[in-house]
Amino acid sequence: MNSSYAIPAVALVVVATVLVGAFGLRISRTTSDFYVASRTVGPRLNAAAISGEYLSAASFLGIAGLVLVQGPDMLWYPVGYTAGYLVLLLFVAAPLRRSGAYTLPDFAEARLASQAVRRLAGAFVVGVGWLYLLPQLQGAGLTLTVLTGAPDWLGGVIVAVVVTATVAAGGMRSITFVQAFQYWLKLTALLVPALFLVLTWQSDGAPRHAFDEPATFREQRAVRVDDTVDLTLDRPLSVIVTGTVDGRTHPGTRLELPAGTHRIEGGTRLTFPAGAPVPRAERSGGGDLSPSQAESREERPLYATYGLILATFLGTMGLPHVVVRFYTSPHGVAARRTTVAVLGLIGAFYLLPPLYGALGRLYAPELTLTGDPDAAVLLLPDRMIGGVGGDLLGALVAGGAFAAFLSTASGLTMAVAGVLTQDVLPSRGVRHFRLGTVLAMAVPLAASVLVGGLPVADAVGLAFAVSASSFCPLLVLGIWWRRLTPPGAAAGMLVGGGSALLAVAATMAGYPGEGAALHALLAWPALWSVPLGFLTMILVSLATPGRVPPGTAAVLARFHLPEELRTEVTA
Repeated sequence: MNSSYAIPAVALVVVATVLVGAFGLRISRTTSDFYVASRTVGPRLNAAAISGEYLSAASFLGIAGLVLVQGPDMLWYPVGYTAGYLVLLLFVAAPLRRSGAYTLPDFAEARLASQAVRRLAGAFVVGVGWLYLLPQLQGAGLTLTVLTGAPDWLGGVIVAVVVTATVAAGGMRSITFVQAFQYWLKLTALLVPALFLVLTWQSDGAPRHAFDEPATFREQRAVRVDDTVDLTLDRPLSVIVTGTVDGRTHPGTRLELPAGTHRIEGGTRLTFPAGAPVPRAERSGGGDLSPSQAESREERPLYATYGLILATFLGTMGLPHVVVRFYTSPHGVAARRTTVAVLGLIGAFYLLPPLYGALGRLYAPELTLTGDPDAAVLLLPDRMIGGVGGDLLGALVAGGAFAAFLSTASGLTMAVAGVLTQDVLPSRGVRHFRLGTVLAMAVPLAASVLVGGLPVADAVGLAFAVSASSFCPLLVLGIWWRRLTPPGAAAGMLVGGGSALLAVAATMAGYPGEGAALHALLAWPALWSVPLGFLTMILVSLATPGRVPPGTAAVLARFHLPEELRTEVTA
């Protein structure tokens, strides 16, 4: 890709983000403006803002990468991401807005009158927010590296600086306009190139069905393998090797590889002939133990699918940057209308990433070997169209990718900063909110610089699992079950969310190893951690009936009665 086009496009997105954020800053006057935009955001603007922050690096880059590597089974990701809003609409949206809270910890305290539960909910908000922020920063680093060859950490640093400045300056009022603008930018950045890519695909004789046959190289392709991998060949293959294969170094000579498994050392360059099948690749030492790989190894695929469905369906309602948006609606009816609009907006967007994944399988299959399938969206315009047209379309995609990182990172930073300001810092004023913003971004930025991570969609999927296991039981039971007690809520979040968090940590660390029976259980924890959270919350609440807060009936009435009816009853 020609960076002379892509870099100005990214710079333009950054400048536009700052300018739109500055407009929000001009009308931010009060503390309520900073936290919830004074609860005056209408359904259309709020829906665009929610869609903008929800469509993250996992949506823009990660889904296409997973479809490229794993095939149509990974379509459960966009289906689950979208269907999660249907669950949110049915059970949570309007009562959550009527609670009058600013954050999830505020909701926990309002419902259960417990500072301990509030602090625990705050800890999970911060944990889920940081876990979700990490892939946004890593995705930004990948994008800038693909565009310019810059160090992996530079893109994350740029996103961190811009987001911190925007959120700290204008708060919720500012990022509402930023995220609404970025949704339409992201949709345009995928839709316009997709039209040209499809036309090119239809006219160049490529296969009509990307997944009917094994992936092959349509033309001679040189592939550099940066990390040591094991390639599995179903039949003999002739390649030109510059580097080390099976412990022997080759200075650019043609090598006949027999069927079987061959170790390719990092830094080796392989040149595959046209028509050669793409070999299966696994990172040496089990370094590819990401959740999406469980299905490629046929390791309990049905269990993995149901685990993914449950995490994405139920995890949406507990994502801190999504939930905080419903507090900005004027009333419960507006919150419901916002959710319906969000379903349409993100449903339209999610038609596009799988298309890029299928085209990537035809035109960029070597990404399965290099370990960078998330780069398919960025590379396809140049690979399929080329020339100035391909460069311009690639620049548009790059700008949209950075918009994805900026918008989602803004919402997450806002949510985490709000909790830090409310529950950790000594004061709740605007000055301490800005300090909380810096702290909210500093930890995931340091993690993204110091360590690698899973593919972005995998990391986000794990964040969904923790959210579903901790906040879904709290919200559903807190809104719909009057017998919930503070000890029950605390125990359910600790057992459900804590066990999911431990499973996430074990998966990201590569434990228990390739082929181990526990891998699927740890990589897809929602199928057991969500029921465990609900069951613990119910049993402990039933065991402590005397701890039901005395004002529970009034609190639940506030959650469920429309605002107009409550006003009439009060009068």
